[in-house]
Amino acid sequence: MTQKKDQVVLITGGSAGLGRAIALAFAARGAKLVLVARDPARLAEAAAAVSAAGGEVLTVTADITRDDDVRRMIDETMARFGRLDVLVNNAGKSARGKLLDVSLDDYRALWEVNFLALVRCTQAAAPLLIASRGHIVNIGSLASKSASRYIGAYATSKFPVAAFSQQLRLELADAGVHVLLVCPGPIHRDDEGSRYGAEMKNLPDSAKLPGAGVKVKRLRPEAVAARIVRGVDRRELEIVMPWKARILFTLSQWSPSLGDWLVRKMT
Repeated sequence: MTQKKDQVVLITGGSAGLGRAIALAFAARGAKLVLVARDPARLAEAAAAVSAAGGEVLTVTADITRDDDVRRMIDETMARFGRLDVLVNNAGKSARGKLLDVSLDDYRALWEVNFLALVRCTQAAAPLLIASRGHIVNIGSLASKSASRYIGAYATSKFPVAAFSQQLRLELADAGVHVLLVCPGPIHRDDEGSRYGAEMKNLPDSAKLPGAGVKVKRLRPEAVAARIVRGVDRRELEIVMPWKARILFTLSQWSPSLGDWLVRKMT
């Protein structure tokens, strides 16, 4: 088995936010990082931080909604490191809006980034992860388990991440591949509230708040990243943050009406 300090970890959306925090957490113990994102300038900044934290780093400028870019991402990883131990499907996009107002084009765009790109990257990396008996980390959301108002098509693109992760666990267990689903609540970011423009038309002001106004404390990306690294080490199957959200998920399965009431109370 690969030593923790020698792991090769590929992170999509690795140039900023949670992706960058995950990269730094793995780099702190000497992992080799592959950071993938669309903006080369932000990738360069993230790479400098990762190198300073002790990790060897490769950056790949790529759009993971494109088949050719994903194949190149894998080819460059193999050319540089010759293996892959951890795939972190972190890239994603949030949204706001009333479901009946969201265009089909906007639904498709969110599905492409939040779900189909995740599938594309997983399929491309699977042979390497089977060979290393490695790890797949899928970054979902509390919205992978329970949908609240005004997050538009976001939840419909995150629910499938939970289903895909469960099926991967079942199908890849015999191959020794570990699959971890991560469902965090709103994560602190500096541009919160300024990301949504025309989407906010006809929505209450609370909709622009983290999680569309969900009443939970924003999570520090560093704390989420540390929890993910621990989950990989322990080969855990699922992480929900904050953990109390599991109560809502359980009650919603037992009684949808009670679940809906709780969602309204919590947002």
